[in-house]
Amino acid sequence: MSATPRRLLGQEAVDDAVGGLARHRYAAMVARLVRALGPGQLELAEDVTQEALVRALRAWPVQGVPREPEAWLFRVAKNLALDGLRRRRVGAAIEQELADWAAAREATTPPPPDDEAPADDTLRMMFLCAHPLLAEDVRLPLVLKSVCGFGNSEIAAALLTKEGTIAQRLTRAKARLAAEGARFELPRGDELDARLDDLLAVLYLVFNEGYRAHRGEALVRVELVYEALRLARLLAAHPATARPDVHALVALMFLSGARLPARQDALGELLTLAEQDRALWDRRWLAAGGAHLARSLGGERLSVYHAEAAIASLHAAAPDYASTDWPAILREYERLLALRDDPVARLNRVVALAKVRGARAALTELEALGDEGPLAEYRLRWAVRAQLAWDLGETGEALRALDAALALPCAEPERRVLERRRAAVAAGEPPPAW
Repeated sequence: MSATPRRLLGQEAVDDAVGGLARHRYAAMVARLVRALGPGQLELAEDVTQEALVRALRAWPVQGVPREPEAWLFRVAKNLALDGLRRRRVGAAIEQELADWAAAREATTPPPPDDEAPADDTLRMMFLCAHPLLAEDVRLPLVLKSVCGFGNSEIAAALLTKEGTIAQRLTRAKARLAAEGARFELPRGDELDARLDDLLAVLYLVFNEGYRAHRGEALVRVELVYEALRLARLLAAHPATARPDVHALVALMFLSGARLPARQDALGELLTLAEQDRALWDRRWLAAGGAHLARSLGGERLSVYHAEAAIASLHAAAPDYASTDWPAILREYERLLALRDDPVARLNRVVALAKVRGARAALTELEALGDEGPLAEYRLRWAVRAQLAWDLGETGEALRALDAALALPCAEPERRVLERRRAAVAAGEPPPAW
């Protein structure tokens, strides 16, 4: 039998090839290993997959890149896992299961795309990472680590947390899953519904962390947006999880994400909805969002994702900012609040109210929310107050509110917008559309 053909590439090309596999296939490989090893060996599965990638970086520039690089990586990871299991004296039954299953895996060519067979393993991993055994502050980083394949430093940067803190949370989470005997499976019946609600909330957090960064130089972390959408689409495509609220969440992600090309100018400065060139909105994403929104309307249960997707669709339907159907948007915010009394949703309703009934009515509503509570340290609450006061000609109050907003953490592009608005208020300029 002839040797498997290999491509000889330079170190830079090998780095790119391994980097692509790390980004796009890492999570699938970990999920397959966990399926055989069990959730208690999640740490081992991640360790051997990472070590396999490191070995590829060392070996491929010399030996050449194999025809099936993912199969090579999986074989190395499998062998490392077997060695680890032998050292830990884990039962022979698990060892044989992994060896038999890996041999069958290596016999198939080429590896299937993301939306075929590995999807089930990815779904199982998603439910494992969003397990109710885990605290809420652990589920998001665990999804980013074990499902999306992000490194600890990337997760720390995305969540504005110290890398050591992320590492500690992940270690505790994996230990808890192992200690409690969590299963690597899709839940069923009522348990599926309850855990799917938790999983959707985690994916929504991933999307929001990417769509609007809360601190740092970057306004958008596109990789988080794409990962949240990819995982939500897997849920929408699987018969067991294709609920109407899942389609509604996918619709919301598509409709909101369609605006990303227009949210910043050529210099990276933030553009408000009124300033955006809608010709730059991604028409394919808008069409996909509309299709998923239509599919979300067949159920009996209305979710918060339905209301938020409806709001996003109303913005998408307007050919320009002046044509926005603000009365309809106000009604959707009221529907959203009836489903979940959320402080940020109340603040967004204030903006819609200003468009429908004027700045004075909106400011009265905003003052009724009070200066204490969860909105007190929310910079957009003060930015909205400043805009309303500016619209009413109350420049002193507008400056005070802008100073309060600038005193709170925010992404640098947003900070620059607030600084420009403060300068404009101080100079007596008229308020812009918002």
